[in-house]
Order: sequence, then C-alpha cells, then structure tokens
Amino acid sequence: MSGPLLQVRGLAKRYGARLACDGVGFALHPGEVLAVVGESGSGKSTLLGLIAGEIAADAGSVTYRMRDGVARDLAALGPAERRALMRTDWGFVRQDATLGLRMAVSAGGNVGERLMGVGERHYGRIRATALDWLARVEIAADRVDEPPSRFSGGMRQRLQIARNLVTAPRLVLMDEPTSGLDVSVQARLLDTIRGLVAELGLAVIIVTHDLAVARLLSHRILVMRGGRVIETGLTDQVLDDPQAPYTQLLVASVLAA
Repeated sequence: MSGPLLQVRGLAKRYGARLACDGVGFALHPGEVLAVVGESGSGKSTLLGLIAGEIAADAGSVTYRMRDGVARDLAALGPAERRALMRTDWGFVRQDATLGLRMAVSAGGNVGERLMGVGERHYGRIRATALDWLARVEIAADRVDEPPSRFSGGMRQRLQIARNLVTAPRLVLMDEPTSGLDVSVQARLLDTIRGLVAELGLAVIIVTHDLAVARLLSHRILVMRGGRVIETGLTDQVLDDPQAPYTQLLVASVLAA
C-alpha cells in the first residue's frame, strides 16, 4: 500500500524553559533512511525518544501504518500493543549497547529472546536462526554461548543489530550507533548496517552528529538546532549545497577538520 510508514506531526517537548523539541514533523516511507543531525543538545535524541514513546510529548502525534495497512496513532496504543510493536515491527539500536542487550545472557540468547517474543518455541530453529544472524553481523559461531559482557564495543553493537533485525522489522531507530568506536571499527559497523538496510529494505531513522555517517547511510537528512528543524532535504543536496547558515557551519566544520 502507498503512503508513509511513519507520520510525525508537530512533536513538542519542553524541559522547564528549554524547548527540546519544537513542532517537529516529517513523513518516512518504507525503505527510506532519514538521518537526524545536529550538535549535542540540538534535540536529536529527544525526538527519537518521543517517536519511540519513551518520552511523553507535550504536543503533536506519531502515526504508524501497521502491517494490515491501518495507520494508528501510537499514543492510542495500549501498553501490550506497544510492547508487541517494539519487539516485532520496530527495532531500536542504542548508542550504549548495554542498554539494548541483556548483558548476562549469551549472544545466541539475546537474539533468540526476540524470536521467542514473536512466538517461536523450537529450540533448534531458534539456535540455527541465531547462528545465522551472528554470521551476518560477523560474529564467530564459537562465541554464540558467550555473554556480550565479554565482547568488544563493536561486537556488542553488531550483536544489538542482530537482536533487533531477527524479527524482520519494518522500522529501525538508531541512536548514534557508531559513537565512541574506533574509526576502523566504525567503518566495519557502517558497512554492516548499510548492507543489511539495503538487503532488508528497512525504513530507518538514524540520529548522528557525524555528517559522514549521514551521507553514507541516509537518503534524506533533517538538521536540528535548539529543538527545531533548521533544514531538510535529500542528503547529498543538503550537504553539498546547504542553505541554512547553521548547516553551512556544520558542513564547514567537517571540511576544516
């Protein structure tokens, strides 16, 4: 069916005198990758939290087109419906992988848990699928029974990706997924993300302060400052010919680095 997968209208959130999100709106279509960029404190992560329902909005709405084609206002979903959505049709790859993984559970168990959440109960199938996904994110099969507490930062992020994608979600939220990783580890992780997004036709909202990440992964870009959208458009167009003075400064700071 045609039409947006996700429709965000007028999202607003205030913390005291500070506007963390001020009337943000956009549409996201199936298979489209949207990068949300800006400096620290620009409202990027607040926007992601509002979309995910982890932060209560002061105003605005988030509408999602369910698999039956019906667009639902996420604020109207009951707790059980929202939990089901987040463990099946949505994924959330967090900046801190320890928040997105069960650190005391094995790597295979982390992937298998999400499969069990959608009703899979056959141990052999769960383990085989977990092994397949570990291979897809370049984690060796002999690490399947190790907990992520023994993994490096890059491996934890790759495991978090496998955990989120195993149920074939249609929308994945990513909050600075490469932040804090070594450059070589970042490059490997970005290759993994780009390949899987293209292969699976995922719709993605990725929050990043790194314009190179935005250029590599996204079709469209949304530039935020002080909780507001300053500029939006096709990624290459915005980064090659920025119109807003703030976006020009962001691009210039990267070129000067």
